[in-house]
Amino acid sequence: MNTLKTTLLMTVLTVLFVMVGNWLGGQSGMMMAFAFAILMNVGTYWFSDKMVLRMYGAEELDRSQYGHIYRMTEELTHRAGIPMPRLYLIRGDQPNAFATGRNPQNAAVAVTESIVRLLTKDELRGVVAHELAHIKNRDILVATIAATFAGAISMIANMAQWAMIFGGRSNDEEGGGNPIVAIVMMIVAPLAAMMIQMAISRQREFLADAGGAQMSGNPISLANALKRLHSASQQVPMQATPATAHLFIVNPFSGGAMMKLFSTHPPMEERVARLEEMAYGRSISVR
Repeated sequence: MNTLKTTLLMTVLTVLFVMVGNWLGGQSGMMMAFAFAILMNVGTYWFSDKMVLRMYGAEELDRSQYGHIYRMTEELTHRAGIPMPRLYLIRGDQPNAFATGRNPQNAAVAVTESIVRLLTKDELRGVVAHELAHIKNRDILVATIAATFAGAISMIANMAQWAMIFGGRSNDEEGGGNPIVAIVMMIVAPLAAMMIQMAISRQREFLADAGGAQMSGNPISLANALKRLHSASQQVPMQATPATAHLFIVNPFSGGAMMKLFSTHPPMEERVARLEEMAYGRSISVR
């Protein structure tokens, strides 16, 4: 069901891109913005792992000190049928973790040193399984495609705004439209694209929770880990950037009700409830 929702959201994002592009930028404006967005996101896709790991000062995990993490990861990757990712440690007080990399062959999993101290062995195993599920599901690719469309829509809206300021565009070749509607579209379309992009990210988190629970064979340990990590994230600040928030297993930022609308993560209560359903024999459909 979550895969279907992601597909539907991606379809809506694509349709929105075509509609907004034709309405505001015409065919040429649409293609120009789309090509530029692809160029930017291809670069991000290929080099995002190195950029993110460098951004957070990640160090390669010392096997002699953290051999238990290597062993549990090796066991889980063997079970999942994916290559062993590179493992990294991030210095910091907020317990969190993320996966990055363009595909399973070029993936990395990073954990903060505080998450190793906070969680039990079974809970940490559930967290690692969650991150490996992201890798197996190729979520970085899905996020990059969504970002490409959302970024292109924002660029088209910007192009249309400057075109209106400096005399508009030709209506003969590309079709015109009501200027009031165009102004509304310039404001609403990028906002709608961002909300769809966030919704796709939330659906991928549900998929990774389910996949991680199945991979580890212990949904309750992952549920308990999520509860502890969420509680800690509300109390311990993290020097994170909004652009990378979607990578972490729990949102590194705390926020009120308005922020939840634009959150890259589903409500923690719902994530825990779904895992508890799986544990008690009423597994939810994730396909």
